[in-house]
Amino acid sequence: MKKVVFASLLTCAVLTSGVSSTFAQTPVQLGSQSGGVQMPDAEYTVYSNAINQSNPQAKATGLEAYLTAYPKSAVKLDVLVALMSAYSQFDSGPKVIDAADRVLALDPANLQALTFEVYFRKGSVDSITDPAAKQSTLDATAAFAQKGLTATKPAAMSAADFTKLQSIAFPYFYSAIGAAALAKKDTTTAIDVYQKELAFVPLAQTQSPTGQLPDTYQLGMAYFQSTPPDLLSCSFYMSRVVAYAPDAVKAQYAPLAKWCYKKYHGAEDGYEAIASAASANLNPPAGLFASIKPAPTAVDIINGIFKDTPDLATLAVSDKEFILQKGTPEQAAKVWDTIKGKSVQLPGAVVIESSPTVLKVAISEDSVANKTADFTFNMKSAEETAPTDSPTPAQKVAAAKKADEIAAATAVGKTVTLTGTYDSFTSNPLQILMKDGEVILKAPAKAAPAHHAAPAHHAHH
Repeated sequence: MKKVVFASLLTCAVLTSGVSSTFAQTPVQLGSQSGGVQMPDAEYTVYSNAINQSNPQAKATGLEAYLTAYPKSAVKLDVLVALMSAYSQFDSGPKVIDAADRVLALDPANLQALTFEVYFRKGSVDSITDPAAKQSTLDATAAFAQKGLTATKPAAMSAADFTKLQSIAFPYFYSAIGAAALAKKDTTTAIDVYQKELAFVPLAQTQSPTGQLPDTYQLGMAYFQSTPPDLLSCSFYMSRVVAYAPDAVKAQYAPLAKWCYKKYHGAEDGYEAIASAASANLNPPAGLFASIKPAPTAVDIINGIFKDTPDLATLAVSDKEFILQKGTPEQAAKVWDTIKGKSVQLPGAVVIESSPTVLKVAISEDSVANKTADFTFNMKSAEETAPTDSPTPAQKVAAAKKADEIAAATAVGKTVTLTGTYDSFTSNPLQILMKDGEVILKAPAKAAPAHHAAPAHHAHH
C-alpha cells in the first residue's frame, strides 16, 4: 500500500479581450486528502505515472485511463481537478468543460471548476450564430458565475488559497453575468455587475485591453442602451475606452463617446472636460455631470425657430419635421400651411420600401441615420407619365427602358431624387404623404435647394 497526499494545480486563463489566452498557474493545496490516502500498489503505479507526467496531453491521457480503471477512487475528485487543469493547457474548451462537469457532479461548489465553466463557455459564445442558442449559452454561463460568487471555502482549503482563487475567478464571473444581462437588455443588472468588476480589480487592470477595458466598453453600452439612456455615463466610460484603447482602434469608440455627450449637451463644446476626467478616473468624479448643461428642450428649440425665422417656408426639411412632430397643434399647422399643396423636388432620398406605386423614403438627417421612412410618395402611374395615349413602338421601348431604370434607381437602399406634392401628414409617428410622385433619373447639376440642408440648431433633437 502507498500513501498519497494530493496537491492540485489550478490553471486559470487570463482574459485577453476575447482574442487569445495566456495561462498562469496558481498552486493551490486542496488538502482533500491531506491526511493521506492508502492506495494499493497496482493502483498507485497507474496514478503516479499519470499525475507525474509533465506533458499536459500525456497527463490527461493517463488520468483518464486511471479514472476508467478505478472509477471509485478515493482521490477521484482531486484527479478530476488535475484532469481539468491538464485539458485547459491544450484544449479549446469542450474537454475542459466535460472535466469541469464531472468535478461539479462530485463537488457542486468547486470554485476551480466553476471558473473553468465560465471562462470556456463564455469564450465559445462568439462562434454561435443562432441568437436563441447564444443567449441560452450566456445564461447558462451566468448561472455558473452566480454559483461561483456564492461558493464557500472548503474546510480543507486555507483562507489564503481560497482568497487567491476568488481574486482570479470573480472578474470572470462578473463579466459573464454582465454579458448575459446586456444581451437581453437587462441593463440594470449589467451596470451593477460591470461596476463591481471594475471595482474588484487593480486600477491598472481596468486600463488594459487585456484586462477590464473591454468590459468598460460593455458598461458604456449598458448605459447607452438603458431606458432612458444615461448619456453622460455612456460618454464617460466610452471616453475612458478611447483613452486607453490601442491607437489603431481608438477611432472605433470615439464617435459614440462624443455622440452621447452631444445628445445630452446639444453640442460638442466642453467634451474635453469629460474626456480628461475619464482618462484620470475610474468613475465620474463628484460634480462632473452637474457641471454639464443639458441641451435645450423641444419647446425651447421650436420657440427659438419661430422667433428667428420670419419665413417658415425657408426652414430645412428636418426643422419642419421637428415642428410637425414636436410642436403644438398651432405651430404644426403654421408650418404645414407653408408647404401643403406645393410641389417640391427632394434630392438625397434614401429608399426604405419600394414598389412601382409607393415609395417610402428617408429624407431628414435623423431618418437617414436611423434608416426609417419619414416620407411616403404615392407615385404617378405609367399612364399618367406616358407622352401620348397611343405610343409608337419606339416610345414603348423607351418607356420600358425607363421603367427598368426607375426600378433600379428605387431599389431599397438606393439614394434617389424625387418630385411630388405635399398632401398630408401624421405626427406620431411622423409621416409626410406626397402625391404625384416621380423619379428624377438625372438630377440637375445645380446645387440642391437650400431648404433641404439641415441647420446646426436641429442637432438638438
